[in-house]
Amino acid sequence: MSLSHFDKKGDAHMVDVSEKAVTSRIATAAGHIKMAAETFEIISEGRAKKGDVLGIARLAGIMGAKKTPDLIPLCHPLPVTKVAVELTLDPDLPGVNIEATVKTTGQTGVEMEALTAVSTAALTVYDMAKAVDKAMEIGGIRVILKDGGKSGRYEA
Repeated sequence: MSLSHFDKKGDAHMVDVSEKAVTSRIATAAGHIKMAAETFEIISEGRAKKGDVLGIARLAGIMGAKKTPDLIPLCHPLPVTKVAVELTLDPDLPGVNIEATVKTTGQTGVEMEALTAVSTAALTVYDMAKAVDKAMEIGGIRVILKDGGKSGRYEA
């Protein structure tokens, strides 16, 4: 098996997907941001000085998915047909679990868009709460579902 983003000389290139079939594609990614119990309380009680942390992070995640090809150099621009970002407060972390699902109909998958949505949402939570908790940790970002295309279905 070889890495598809490198040619025979080892130079990076954008993969040619022109011969691939246009199919429905979906990807879901997940991750989390851990924080101090006090920070969790501020967010869960809606007391953050910058406003609705989870609502703004959800919008940031959606925007991140749409901007993926601007951020990841060899990522194809795709007609994203759906982005859903869910942020769930988890007192056991304490923190926020984040899940993003992205859909398209195209010639390549949307795993990068889903991963970017989760990352952007987590970074936004950090940005909005860093004044009270600079030690927050973002982690666990991974693809948990991918379907469509030649390689078929993947579930973590």
